[in-house]
Amino acid sequence: MNKKLIKILIGIGCFVIVIVVGSIFFFKNLISLKGDEVVQVALNSNYEEKGAKTNFIDDDNIKITGEVNNKKVGTYKIKYEVKFLGIKVDKYRTVEVVDREAPELTLKGGETVNVCGDAKYEEEGYTATDAYDGDLTDKVKIEEKDNIIFYTVEDKSGNKTTVRRYINRDDKEAPKLTLVGSETDSVVLNSKYSDPGYKVSDNCSEKVDVKVEGKVDTSKVGSYTLTYTATDGVGNTTTVKRYVKVTNNTNKCVIYLTFDDGPSKTSTPKILEILKKKNVKATFFVINHSSSLDYLIKQEYNEGHTVALHSYTHNYKTVYSSKTAFYNDLEKIQDKVEKLTGVKQMITRFPGGSSNTVSRNYQKGIMSELTKEMKEKGYHYFDWNVSSGDAGGAKTSNDVYKNVTKGISTKRSNNVVLMHDFENNNKTVNALERIIDYGLAKGCRFDKIDMTTPMVTHGVNN
Repeated sequence: MNKKLIKILIGIGCFVIVIVVGSIFFFKNLISLKGDEVVQVALNSNYEEKGAKTNFIDDDNIKITGEVNNKKVGTYKIKYEVKFLGIKVDKYRTVEVVDREAPELTLKGGETVNVCGDAKYEEEGYTATDAYDGDLTDKVKIEEKDNIIFYTVEDKSGNKTTVRRYINRDDKEAPKLTLVGSETDSVVLNSKYSDPGYKVSDNCSEKVDVKVEGKVDTSKVGSYTLTYTATDGVGNTTTVKRYVKVTNNTNKCVIYLTFDDGPSKTSTPKILEILKKKNVKATFFVINHSSSLDYLIKQEYNEGHTVALHSYTHNYKTVYSSKTAFYNDLEKIQDKVEKLTGVKQMITRFPGGSSNTVSRNYQKGIMSELTKEMKEKGYHYFDWNVSSGDAGGAKTSNDVYKNVTKGISTKRSNNVVLMHDFENNNKTVNALERIIDYGLAKGCRFDKIDMTTPMVTHGVNN
């Protein structure tokens, strides 16, 4: 074969190749997609079909087939087909429906938990759910590191959720210490006093050290305090007190004369004079008056009486508007008494008594809460079981005398008598000496209220 023929054949071959390649390129690019060839759609989101176009025929001749289920994760194909010069040309778009929402992982119990010392944390549980895969609780993986527990769960689409639980190994809870028997106790002079004891427990420590400080000297009449302090393994402490009175009177009848709403310039000095004359001690539940009367509070204390707390304002609307208002009022009179006597007094009487209903007008349920909290804070609050009626029904000194003597029981060791030393309360002043004589004649003894005196309280009505 000569060289000329070879050149012709090569030329023809190149032409054919150009024609074939061009045809392939032409038909391949006859259809072009609008948008991307691969599209991702979030689960439950709508797929938007953008279509295709061609440069040589009407776009309406393009046939589109295929469906996308947006509620099911998967890969879907959309086919675009057109005929040109009797030849079918097609193109495809890939649509991926993907789950992008991570599972929800919820811890049972607290995010921060207290664990005693090196004790193992007892798992409180957890739940894991996924909007697409459902319950994944059994797929949760747990890892603990540096007192942090990591909970991790992954759905079938690779979405991952991690939550943490923090382990607090500091023991911040103090021991529980309770007295066996009453917080107040009494014993007769020269007899033996036996401490009823206590009960103690702790959330962590099996062994709790309890120290008892104080001593009851039964050879001397007086009031004594026993202090119990419980300490756990890390130094948390709880302290409670028991108040014990040693008395030389075996008679069960004890009368506590109490005076509210003083001091006053007219009544209080006369009452103090009678008490001094009869050698009787009493209890004064004071309120705030002019500083010019402070000398009477000092006199009450210096003459051996108990100066207890009643109220700073004795204004029901103010005192019972809230617990915060109550404690603000109480602490103000407490500070005043401490300033005048040097004693931080914890003996108190609610304005209107714990059974009052007037507090309902200002704060529902406040007395139920206060009576509980006051004990928890270490206060001793006293109501009364004998009323003189001198702030209400009693019109004369004879009325006051009859009310008190009728109410006193010679078989009772806690006759708490309610009287008042407000201004010009002559009916009480004039009945007082006769009331004392009556009690002494019945073999009763008179005493002042202190922290060893068993509380006399009313039923709460609010």
